[in-house]
Amino acid sequence: MMNKILNDNSHRRYNILTGEWILVSPHRTKRPWQGKQEQIKIAKSKSYDENCYLCPGNTRANGSVNPQYTKPFSFVNDYSALLSSVPEEHYNKGLLRAKSEKGICKVVCFSPDHSLTLPVMPIDDIMEVVNLWIKEYKELGSISYINHIQIFENKGDIMGCSNPHPHGQIWAQESIPVEIVKKTQNQLEYWQKNGAGLLSDYLDQELSHKERIIAENESFVALVPYWAIWPYETMILPKRKIGSIDKLTAKEVNFFAAMIKDVTTRYDNLFQTSFPYSAGIHQAPTDGNNHDEWHFHMSFYPPLLRSATVKKFMVGYEMFADPQRDITAEQAADTLRNKPSKHYSIT
Repeated sequence: MMNKILNDNSHRRYNILTGEWILVSPHRTKRPWQGKQEQIKIAKSKSYDENCYLCPGNTRANGSVNPQYTKPFSFVNDYSALLSSVPEEHYNKGLLRAKSEKGICKVVCFSPDHSLTLPVMPIDDIMEVVNLWIKEYKELGSISYINHIQIFENKGDIMGCSNPHPHGQIWAQESIPVEIVKKTQNQLEYWQKNGAGLLSDYLDQELSHKERIIAENESFVALVPYWAIWPYETMILPKRKIGSIDKLTAKEVNFFAAMIKDVTTRYDNLFQTSFPYSAGIHQAPTDGNNHDEWHFHMSFYPPLLRSATVKKFMVGYEMFADPQRDITAEQAADTLRNKPSKHYSIT
């Protein structure tokens, strides 16, 4: 169990995946809030929106027409951040360096229904999303110059989501991003030293303590990481050490989908709102190397702090020094664990 002194006083926690530290200040939860407040926006969404660029059969901004899709649908982003036809160039002028970067960006529509988000989708439909992620990971990863694939979702307009239709993105690129480099190095060092997976041993420890566990099924565990930065940050971990989602069995796909639904439902139930977040899957690079050290995981970074209208901002000390949080990981896990797994909108 966590030491009461740590749970009541400021302390730092170590992130085993990145090698970085976070400041935790639990005593600050007692301070009064006179900061920004907002009105809750409650908007009933319809199943089809004729003005939506992502609904089936609609014309997108660039003139392309969506098929009348009935299952999850992916396409190359019309306004991609990365392009596959970039000429190779390097720039080195003293301390100034740059290089060209090739890649492919795709949009993944989760459902033809404009009104559905992951927590209110049936598990079978979420399984279809997971299977499409797997298909894209395999196909994009087989391209010779693609060394990393980032699958992610920005949910909610405060997370920069430009379209309310339920969707995520996949960015596949030449370079391996810094966050993945750090996680690869730390997992590899642990693997070489201990002959075991870093996250496997971490998960064993979490399961023995139970303090930060939110939900568990046959194949997956959802928890608040010991080193969490965001107030209600969570991580979904497979119990079996799997480097990437293409190694999932059909049964594990089912349990993964069920856990995604469980976690996102608890989020919505926390403040009875469509809970915003950025979620992403970190997994082994597709650089052709053997990554036995990797244990894939899905992380959720939600900004809501005290209510549906009070958000956590990374400002001041956090921008210039280290991340900092007030609610401890244990408190956040206890709150989420005690929320129902049935969505509040279902009567």
